[in-house]
Amino acid sequence: MADELPNTGPAFGTVSKIIDVLDPLSATDREHIMRTVAIWFRMGIAPEIGPIQSPVAVQTPQLSPRQTTPDDDKFSGRPVLSAKEFIFEKDPITEVERLACLAFYLTHYQDMPHFKNIDLSRLNIEAAQRKLSNPAVSINNAMRDGFFVQATEAGYKQLSAMGERFVQLLPDRDAASKVRERMSSRRGKKSGSQADVVSSEPESSET
Repeated sequence: MADELPNTGPAFGTVSKIIDVLDPLSATDREHIMRTVAIWFRMGIAPEIGPIQSPVAVQTPQLSPRQTTPDDDKFSGRPVLSAKEFIFEKDPITEVERLACLAFYLTHYQDMPHFKNIDLSRLNIEAAQRKLSNPAVSINNAMRDGFFVQATEAGYKQLSAMGERFVQLLPDRDAASKVRERMSSRRGKKSGSQADVVSSEPESSET
């Protein structure tokens, strides 16, 4: 096929080599390779004489602008971070914050939305972090501070909505702290309301 092309200049040799490589492939594979190369070099492909469609190509469904292939995601998506890299990026200060980050990583990077204490300890080691001073106490503190909530299955915990948002905002500590303060304030008001209900109950009279 390359022999049928006229010699149009110094780029002809490169074009000829590309055609020789693509020629044995199917139309679908050729298109996929050309799209991938175009994404890599941030190029737009605009044929001068319109697309050449084969019967197979006509039957192939076209991707809409919002759809991407797994190979496209390798170029456009964010690279997967290791646990060590994730903790370094989020830069938690306290053990409770670090546990929230570990729980976020378990949930979103290891597909483990429900976890046990040992899962957090294991990931802490995997992330090459300082050993937790007392895992059970620190995790209970994370529950107390609203980062974790009890999962439906006994013995398991999960990241709370506040914990999720807190980790998402890190390392912006000002924004993350505001979320924590706002949620803590709501919990305080709720606890106060429950206390008012209890105190408003009439005392039983002694006879």
